[in-house]
Amino acid sequence: MISILATEGAASEAAAAGMGLLHNGLLVGALLFALGLVGILTRRNMIVMFLSAELMLQGVSVSLVSWSRFHGDWGGHMLVIFVLTVAACEAAVALVFVLQAFSRTGRLDANAWQLLREAVLPQTIDQALPPIDGAAVHWPTLTRAGVEPEHEEDALLEREHV
Repeated sequence: MISILATEGAASEAAAAGMGLLHNGLLVGALLFALGLVGILTRRNMIVMFLSAELMLQGVSVSLVSWSRFHGDWGGHMLVIFVLTVAACEAAVALVFVLQAFSRTGRLDANAWQLLREAVLPQTIDQALPPIDGAAVHWPTLTRAGVEPEHEEDALLEREHV
C-alpha cells in the first residue's frame, strides 16, 4: 500500500514538473513572438523587419518543442528542424532582395520596394517619409562649477511635489 502511494506521489510530482516546463516554454515562446511582432509593426528598416520575422519564427519553434516534450513525442522536434532549414533558405533569399533594393535605392527603408516595381504600375506608399528638419538643434549646456544657473520665473512658481 505504501509503495503504491509513493509511486502515485512520484508520478504527480513528475507531471507537475512537466507542466512547469510546458508553461515556461510557452511563456518564452509567446514573449519571443510578441517581441518579433512589435519589431515588424514598428520598424521600417528591411533588415530589422526580417530579423523580427525570424524572432517570431523562433518563438513558435520554442512553443512547438515545449508541446512536443510535454506529450513525449518527437514530431514537434523534427518539425522545428525542418522549419529552421526552411527559415535559413528564406533568409538567404530575403538577403538577396534586400541587397538588390539597397543597391538600387541606396537606403534600407521599406518604401524602397516601391521603386523596384515595373514602370507601368503606380507607386502606392502607405505613409510618406517625414521631411528632413534643417533647423539647428539647441543642446542644453552646463554652467561652470560654483555658478548657479539662471532660473525661469515660471519654474520658480511650480511646486516640486504635491
